[in-house]
Amino acid sequence: MVESTRYYQDYKDRLDDVPSGEPDITEAEMFVYLALKVQMGHDVRDKLTDYWSTMDQLYTPLYGTMMKRDRHLHILRYLHFTDNKNEPDRTDEKFDRLWKIRDLFEILNDTFPKFYNPSENLAIDQVIVSFKGRVIFKQYTHHPHPKKTQALRH
Repeated sequence: MVESTRYYQDYKDRLDDVPSGEPDITEAEMFVYLALKVQMGHDVRDKLTDYWSTMDQLYTPLYGTMMKRDRHLHILRYLHFTDNKNEPDRTDEKFDRLWKIRDLFEILNDTFPKFYNPSENLAIDQVIVSFKGRVIFKQYTHHPHPKKTQALRH
């Protein structure tokens, strides 16, 4: 919230003709924003603005009741987790490519295990999605032990 507000203020400071300002993002608004993002994953629409549509076939009062469309778009536009002025040296061999979200990543990494302890009866479904872009992060896949694979085939 703090960094998103800072990023928005920095943006306004760079403009000659300053539009009327938006209020700072509150903690409560951020929770609503994140809750709506989770809900949107269960209610997929063609366009982001369709969630606030008043057309009969698309209308879902939840979105407009929880947050105005323009406020949601404002938060999305200025969502930031780190001050850009703290950018590390990109030529450093230890440059952290996740520096913009590193703090958030660490918080989530520390918090998730406190609230989710998977049992021994856990199934993982693998989905393969075609992707033609470039990703700098490595993905590791688990390959079963060759002897166990042979035993399953017989």
